[in-house]
Amino acid sequence: MAATADKIFVNLPVKDLNKSIDFFTEIGFEFNAQFTDHNATCMVVSENIFVMLLVEDFFQSFSNKQISDTSTSAEVIVALSANSKESVDEIVNKAIAAGGKKLNDPVDHVFMYSWSFQDIDGHLWEFIYMDENAVQK
Repeated sequence: MAATADKIFVNLPVKDLNKSIDFFTEIGFEFNAQFTDHNATCMVVSENIFVMLLVEDFFQSFSNKQISDTSTSAEVIVALSANSKESVDEIVNKAIAAGGKKLNDPVDHVFMYSWSFQDIDGHLWEFIYMDENAVQK
């Protein structure tokens, strides 16, 4: 039997929770106040996708492993879909304007368009638009 899940909660350590909330608010994300305190916040990506931004000390309480140094290594690339190429550009441009860093140039494979950035804590984010009608079957 295959494993299944209804929702995803990505947990990311952050240095300054309020700065991270401000950064992601400028990009256009909202937060669930019910799951927000001085240690954490729940960023709503969609109805079933959430990113828990956890202050580093609180994040560390969930793992015996050392938190990755995002200035020298990558622990994950959070890849999310967008509704259009223009949406991808808009989101990444907002992230850069809010203090994020451009990770690479946009990549256009005709059927798929993507662009990536680093958030203010160095986590990698990629936004993708895929034209399912252009995918060869």
